[in-house]
Amino acid sequence: MQTLHFDARFIRTDRHDGISRFSAELAKALASKIRVVAIIHDLRQLESLPVGIEYVVLNNPQSPVEFFIARKLNRLGATHVFSPMQLMGSVGRKYKLILTLHDLIYYRHRKPPQDLNLLVRIIWRLYHLSYQPQRWLLTRADAVATVSRTSKILMEQHHLTRKPIAIVYNAPEKVGQIQARSMASTKNLIYIGSFMPYKNVETLIKGAGLAPEFTLHLLSKISEQRKTSLQKLADLNGANVVFHNGVTDTEYRELLVSAFALVSASKDEGFGIPLVEAMQLGTPVVVSELEIFKEVADSAGTYFDIDSPERFANALNSLEDEIRWKKKSALSVKQANEFDWDKSADALLKQFEDLDS
Repeated sequence: MQTLHFDARFIRTDRHDGISRFSAELAKALASKIRVVAIIHDLRQLESLPVGIEYVVLNNPQSPVEFFIARKLNRLGATHVFSPMQLMGSVGRKYKLILTLHDLIYYRHRKPPQDLNLLVRIIWRLYHLSYQPQRWLLTRADAVATVSRTSKILMEQHHLTRKPIAIVYNAPEKVGQIQARSMASTKNLIYIGSFMPYKNVETLIKGAGLAPEFTLHLLSKISEQRKTSLQKLADLNGANVVFHNGVTDTEYRELLVSAFALVSASKDEGFGIPLVEAMQLGTPVVVSELEIFKEVADSAGTYFDIDSPERFANALNSLEDEIRWKKKSALSVKQANEFDWDKSADALLKQFEDLDS
């Protein structure tokens, strides 16, 4: 393979979401290894891609003409195409195609991203009522990529595809060489993520009430109604809680560097990139016993029962031993190194090589 056409049309022009950041960072890593031609629909998307990258401007992926995009790529002489989503049109294609299914979380939580237009949101909900549309989409590819071993196993269990499945891990933005720390400089606990019911933030608040020496920092944007509800819960349980209602990337990193732990009591996750972001800075993670969390954090993680504030508090208390905290910090840095965009790019290129052989 000499050239890879990379579908970069899911890169956001305001602030990255998960798919957007995955697209931008993976494209950068691939461009350092082979010739990459970015497929975009908005010139502003180039701001998140390597300077000077070759590109073609095609349709918005939400446009009805997406159905015919393969004809355009055929005319451009594309031989190998990768998309970080599974929706790319493929009728009449003459090239090798790898599509991506990141996770299956929307089959369990069907609320669509609110930045999609109304029609697409309606289709989204209908689409996730059954696995059959997913099977149809994935069967159009020569191979499928996903971001974790957990997702691959679920895809196989639900018989979503008979095509080869490659694990192309999600990864954090590189922050340079970080050394493990001896002990946290604060008793701050960091949570970042939505406040949807399955995120189970209530267990974190109740657990923080059982460990009042800690302060729980809730970083993400939150509605006034939800904030009021959680603040009442915190007051009732005597928990020290700080609502940030959104932070910058710099503020987020500074909070992580000084934190005692990043925490999550989530009942379901597609991946868990905040765990990796914390671990690469030497900050231990105290999280619920989800299979994906165990894959991401491995022995670096400290785990507790999802519905037990008491076990969450006990997990925190177990890390107050300086020797144990230092060990977890060292394991965190080591484990975070497993998630690297260069490694992910190599995994994707290996899948294309297998298709060519």
